[in-house]
Amino acid sequence: MMATSTEGETRGTETNPKYTIVAVTASAGGIKALTTVLSGFPSDFPASIVVVQHLAPNHRSLLPEILERRCSLRIKQAQEGDVLEPSTAYVAPPDQHLLVNGDGTLSLSHSDLVHFVRPSADLLFESVAASHEDQAIAVVLTGTGSDGTMGVKAVKKTGGLVIVQDSETAEFGGMPRAAIETGSVDHILPLEEISARLVELVGEPR
Repeated sequence: MMATSTEGETRGTETNPKYTIVAVTASAGGIKALTTVLSGFPSDFPASIVVVQHLAPNHRSLLPEILERRCSLRIKQAQEGDVLEPSTAYVAPPDQHLLVNGDGTLSLSHSDLVHFVRPSADLLFESVAASHEDQAIAVVLTGTGSDGTMGVKAVKKTGGLVIVQDSETAEFGGMPRAAIETGSVDHILPLEEISARLVELVGEPR
């Protein structure tokens, strides 16, 4: 299993949390949903967060700046070779797949579109499942299409946890419904309850 760095451990209140990474994905309506979830985390949230938001490929993303203004976490646009740290959210750049490696670093890839999108929730979730196994949580928020369905199956198969926004309360219910239909979802929650549940889950010691 992957272990976080000593430096990173000092940022969180738990040196050995039950879950060490939270992977969050959203598409249409996602900026509001991501802001709601991430702003509910304390500044010493003891897990790392990786974020895929479907964005226009040819424009610089302002998402990290938007989130940083409203969240207590450290927010940064992911870069090749970044080392995961707790209390930090890494946002996939436009038109780049975001992958988590087994050594606790991040990779970016311009490989083929997956479900017509890049970055892909499926690739992120699958990499998190492979690198963190039962220490991973996958979260699917508002959006259209079916990106994330293969990934939530991978997270569930390796012992991780899957949380999906209630499709009835999502601004766009396509992605949540597709995830729910996989049968691999542990919790279906209204948007406003997701961050509190994540804080509770991640705060549990192993």
